[in-house]
Amino acid sequence: MGHKLSIVIPVYNEIDTLHEILRQVKAVDVGIEKEIILIDDYSTDGTHGILKEIEASGDKSIRIFHHKVNQGKGAALRTGFQHVTGDVTIIQDADVEYDPQDYPKLIQPILAGEADVVYGSRFTVGKQRALLSSYAANKFLTFISNLFTGLQLTDMETCYKVIRTSILREIPLRSDRFGFEPEITAKLAKRKCRILEIPITYRGRDYAGGKKVSWKDGVAALFHIIRFRFKD
Repeated sequence: MGHKLSIVIPVYNEIDTLHEILRQVKAVDVGIEKEIILIDDYSTDGTHGILKEIEASGDKSIRIFHHKVNQGKGAALRTGFQHVTGDVTIIQDADVEYDPQDYPKLIQPILAGEADVVYGSRFTVGKQRALLSSYAANKFLTFISNLFTGLQLTDMETCYKVIRTSILREIPLRSDRFGFEPEITAKLAKRKCRILEIPITYRGRDYAGGKKVSWKDGVAALFHIIRFRFKD
């Protein structure tokens, strides 16, 4: 039986990057069938109009779902996960910080039966282009997460998380915003999943370029690390 990759993309106010990231995602050859699932988290900058144009184009490789109110990345991902039909699922942000050309090496360990989950790490080969404050915050949160989960990750906050869909369907997810990252990590660790990290390419943008994570999300992440260590 052939494999299929589901690419889940939460979208919020990405009018400047949406066309480009879709071009990159569609262009990458992963060697297996792929589907693209977009979730518009109530964009207000014109992104909604672009998605309506894509729907009208009849492109059957893309399915689009819309939130009627802004709920956050975690909520958008939950919506997307409900509709995946592939046996492997990867998360892709709608900006152009992460390079879809990394997909083949990220999915290979799962297809080969060597891992249940793959994280694409921005930091295994040193600090790539990113804000210094974001780099420091990510390293700190990863360190704290490792203390609570017993894992040895270098980049818990990475967007690129590749998971066997059968495992993903077993995990109850609750975080609406960026708490999704520590939540999914804690729950995968509890289930003793085989998690592998692979270096990826990263082109970090600043807040002027549309970066949405704030210091408040970092504080919330600490809370979620502790919360989901003890709660499923």
